[in-house]
Formats: sequence, C-alpha cells, structure tokens
Amino acid sequence: MNKIYTAIGLMSGTSGDGVDVSIISSDGKSSYKVLLNEYFAYSTEIYESIHRLREEIQNLNNLKNKNDELKSLERKITLFHAKIISDISKKVKFELVGFHGQTIYHNPNEKISKQLGDGSLLAQLTKKNIVYNFRQSDIKNGGEGAPLTPIFHHLISKKNKIEVPSCILNIGGISNVTLILNYSENNFISRDIGPGNCLIDSWVRKNSNHKYDKNGDLASRGKFNDIILEQAEELYSNRANKKNLSLDVNDFDVSFARGLSLEDGSATLTLFTAKIIGSSLISFLSKFHNKKIKVLLSGGGRNNQILVNQIKQIVSSNIIIDLIDNHGVEGDYVESQAFAYLAIRRVINEPISFPSTTGCSSPTIGGEYLEAK
Repeated sequence: MNKIYTAIGLMSGTSGDGVDVSIISSDGKSSYKVLLNEYFAYSTEIYESIHRLREEIQNLNNLKNKNDELKSLERKITLFHAKIISDISKKVKFELVGFHGQTIYHNPNEKISKQLGDGSLLAQLTKKNIVYNFRQSDIKNGGEGAPLTPIFHHLISKKNKIEVPSCILNIGGISNVTLILNYSENNFISRDIGPGNCLIDSWVRKNSNHKYDKNGDLASRGKFNDIILEQAEELYSNRANKKNLSLDVNDFDVSFARGLSLEDGSATLTLFTAKIIGSSLISFLSKFHNKKIKVLLSGGGRNNQILVNQIKQIVSSNIIIDLIDNHGVEGDYVESQAFAYLAIRRVINEPISFPSTTGCSSPTIGGEYLEAK
C-alpha cells in the first residue's frame, strides 16, 4: 500500500487577488481526499503592487530592471503565505507545503516563467517541508512551464467517475483545458486556450473601484460594440505566439475597448473572451465532432453567468458545458488542491508535466524540495 501524505496547496492565480488554500491527503498517484478549502484575500498593497508590476513588465529587460521592487514584493507575498500556514496549521495538521507563488511574468517564447515566492524563507518561517518553483524543471526539459494541473484533472475525473472522453476547463485569469481521453495512465492532452477573466478584470480595475465583474452584472447592463469586437478578433488571430501551449495575461490588453463606457466595455470584452474560448474549444475537440463530450468548468470565471452562457451559445451542440461542482468537486479550489497533489508527487519522484501538456521532451519531475530544519 502506498504511503499517504497530507499536504497544503497554496495557489495565487493570474487574478492576483489572493490565495486559494487546500489541504488534501493523497498517495500522489491514485487517491486523494480533501480536508480543507479556504480563501485568503491579499492586502490592498500587495494586490495593487502585483497588477502594477505585471503591467510594467512586458519583456525580459523590464523584469531585470524591476528586480529590487520584485524582491520587496516577493518578501511580502512570502510572509503572507507564512501567516496562512501558521493559521491553518492550528486547524489541520499537514507535513508538506505546495507553494506555487505569484506569477509575475510568463513568456513561453523566451522559456521564462517567473513566480514570486521565497521557498527558503517560507521553510525557515514555518518549519515545514516546502515544494516550490514548480515550473523550472519543465522549462529546462523543453516545456513551456504550463499548464501543470492536467495530471490532477485526470485523477479527479477518475475518482468522480466522470464519463470519458471529457474535459475540465479552468477559467482563471487565463483559460486552460484538459482533455481526458480515458483512464489509462497519463492519457490526456492540455493547453491554454485563451483569456479567462484577465481582460474583464483589467477593464473593471481600470475603470471602476471594483476588482472584477461579479456574476457578469456589468456586462449584463452593457451592449457590445460590433466594430471594436471585430477589430479585436482580427488582432488576436494575428498574434505571433498563438501556437504556444501556454499564455500569459500580458498576451492580451484592453486598449481596443478604450472610449467605451464601463458597462459596454465589460459587455464587449466578455463576448470577445467567450468567442475565443468557444472557438478554441471547437478546434481543440474537432475530432469528436460526432460524439457528445462534456466540458466541466472550474475557476472563478465559471461564476460569470454572462460569459458562461455566451460560451454555451458559441460551441457546437455536441459540447455539453456543465459546472464541475455538479460532479462532486468544489470548483474554486481545483488549482490549490492540484498544487498540494503536485508537491506530493515531487516527494515521491513522480512526473507532473508531460509532452502532451507542456510540450516537454519527456515526463518531468517538477518542483524544488526543501526539508524543514
């Protein structure tokens, strides 16, 4: 019988608003049990620093020039995570930490994925075993460093007896999809397929005092602009890096919506996002055009009813859109559970990325492991 580990996963996604936290028990292979899910919002200072720096860092030179500011922010983010671990450890005991950190710059063409998070400092502060820096081994092995969650998508689909072939579509800041072909080992394909919440969130941040369009309320009150939408679609179709398996929020911007009202901009950007996700899904699942296939939504974007309904209208009738929550999985915490699981796989020396997910040359063990002292 395989050893069971108890691990906490700490995931701050491209929305940059806080940290999703999950504790699971798992053997790192065929079983897992969720023990806790919680969310911790970043302070206003951290939240604003993340988004300001991410917008200012558009290339490698920007990244290097912002080193001092990034170091300062990294320390604040690490201390924030340490406080979470301290608070959570009073509720549930765990032996391992999967520390994703905060992505500040990701460029698959340059083979760079930069996450802010000091694993050594976190280990020192918490006296816990830490797995962090998950993406670098994959990049060194020819991959793009993302997406990393497909191996966990495969497990949760199998555990919850979801009929295959099926998909899990995570709509975070970026949208990524995993196609599970069957339940034989590692038989899945994954890639990022476009923006998720990043464009809508950015528009709302820049044009109001809100962080996001809750439930699509702003978009529901606006009207999309046909001309601007057409121009945005043409611009997107000509992107030089459109063949990459992974994307970054900096691959997209909201400048084309300049001049629209808050509501009309929200409506236009929501439909633009839905069109990219919908058309990408159709292309990704094209070989299943004669078979009904279920696509289960996870991530914060699944709560935007306008976005979800538009995706449903765009995809073909054989693509059935449903919430992963209707299949025994809490959709807000799939990613944080995944990084707890990936940390366990690092300890037992099992791969977390594959040629069919990140483009790496061979299955790759990921993450740096630091034992508590």
